[in-house]
Amino acid sequence: MLLAAEVGNTNTTFGLFGESGELVTAYRLSTERERMPDEWFALLAALLDSDRHTLATVDGVIISSVVPSVTTWLVEMTRVRLQIDPIVVSGDLDVGLALDVEEPRQLGADRIVDCVAAFARFGGPAIIIDLGTATTFDVIGSDGTYKGGAIAAGVGTSLKALAGNAAQLFNVELMMPDRVIGRNTADQLRAGIVAGHLAMLEGMIARTRAELGEDAAVILTGGLAPLFTGRSPLFDHYDPDLTLNGLRLIYERVKGRHAAPTG
Repeated sequence: MLLAAEVGNTNTTFGLFGESGELVTAYRLSTERERMPDEWFALLAALLDSDRHTLATVDGVIISSVVPSVTTWLVEMTRVRLQIDPIVVSGDLDVGLALDVEEPRQLGADRIVDCVAAFARFGGPAIIIDLGTATTFDVIGSDGTYKGGAIAAGVGTSLKALAGNAAQLFNVELMMPDRVIGRNTADQLRAGIVAGHLAMLEGMIARTRAELGEDAAVILTGGLAPLFTGRSPLFDHYDPDLTLNGLRLIYERVKGRHAAPTG
């Protein structure tokens, strides 16, 4: 079985894939930068055991990470505990995605993986929006080439920054407000942060499509995407497992089992 690990700034998601490529189970953990290899192993072993699975059945591991220290610990755990040399996604790895940008090595591993998965499932052109600690926009052309994108502060990040720097403001539960004219401070924060983020998404989609000159499909993913799904006619697809499935596709390509999309 394949163990796929997606390490984000806030959360780390593990997915276990069966021999036929189906996602058997998945777990979301907090990204603790100082969590040691044995701690990662113990957590994973316990979670898998609760679903009647075991790490002993894992014969392949692939990691996408934007947190270098966690990458180090997971690689060590995999090599020492599982006796497996993992695949670590980077801009240098041949994933079948042409990177038409000025600094391809600086592109985040998670964004590479999302583009591979999006093109395989939905084709191109496409705009992939990953809503997490940051909100990232990634654009692929009709042939699957990565064209570039944009990075904005995520919804939660924006709220924390505002509450942390304004003495009379505070953190609120993130939810889409019924109206943008709030009648109390909490609703006004939600209107500005959440509804305002939706307006930003719609504006960026319109600008991106205009620059492309094509009506690109829009795919939402990421931990905060459920806040926005169904909230705009501009959103075409929501795929919560986009990154995990992209990791599976890349693993299969690198191992030579199947060909991931090459554009």
